[in-house]
Amino acid sequence: MTVGAIGLGAMPLSTKQPRPSPADAEVVVHAALDAGVTLIDTADAYSYDEAEFGHNEELVALALRSYGRANVLVATKGGHTRQGREWGLDGSPGYLRKACEASLRRLHVDVIGLYQLHRPDPATPWEESMGGLRSLFDDGLVRMVGISNANNAQIDAARAIVGDALVSVQNQFSPGYRSSAVELEHSASLGLAWLPWSPFGGVSAAGALDAEAPAFAEVAAELGVSVYRVTLAWHLAQADVVLPIPGATRPTSIIDSAAAADLDLSPDQLARLNTA
Repeated sequence: MTVGAIGLGAMPLSTKQPRPSPADAEVVVHAALDAGVTLIDTADAYSYDEAEFGHNEELVALALRSYGRANVLVATKGGHTRQGREWGLDGSPGYLRKACEASLRRLHVDVIGLYQLHRPDPATPWEESMGGLRSLFDDGLVRMVGISNANNAQIDAARAIVGDALVSVQNQFSPGYRSSAVELEHSASLGLAWLPWSPFGGVSAAGALDAEAPAFAEVAAELGVSVYRVTLAWHLAQADVVLPIPGATRPTSIIDSAAAADLDLSPDQLARLNTA
């Protein structure tokens, strides 16, 4: 399936404090679609607390219905639990099936485009979690499968169990956090889409990113664009399989991010950013 080079990470629309109103969140999703975004990443656990579990999925579903656009890949995740405001884990096949069925209802779809295990559960053998995902695919509940926060051994084990239904890996990766570069390289060698979460490093202002990696601010000044746009262009230059999913709570933010798909970095600029 072909999607735009930049996706939308919908998490901040539900977890940022203060977060946008439902109406403002809808405007952000619509702005993303207008800018050419065709992948929206969400998860059942994206909410303030247990009482509103599924908030983000419901918000995304509502925005898509009001927009009336069908050719959008919604990628959601299961396997995280919430006890009050605490984050827990349950990667058991039984839980993943219940979580997937609940996501289907919240998203108002018959099949989920991309369903991802949110994080490995130490209490459940990885192979059992992967078997649970494979059964969701075999039973037609999901069209494609992804994994998140996985190492290379787990990626290989997932491929062996899930087969060709496994299409993506979503790990943390940013200018200030590059320890998962080995998983990026491995995913690229296998042709698996690489969705870097927190692609800006979790910063809330350009100044913070400048402090972590000043070369990004220097290149941004050379090109006359935001440091965020340069950062996403750097991500895209890492491998053909990279598909960043920046978060946004304002229309201008996702519009700027989507423009990174058309930003060309010179070999010199890319070399400077790679060694920053």
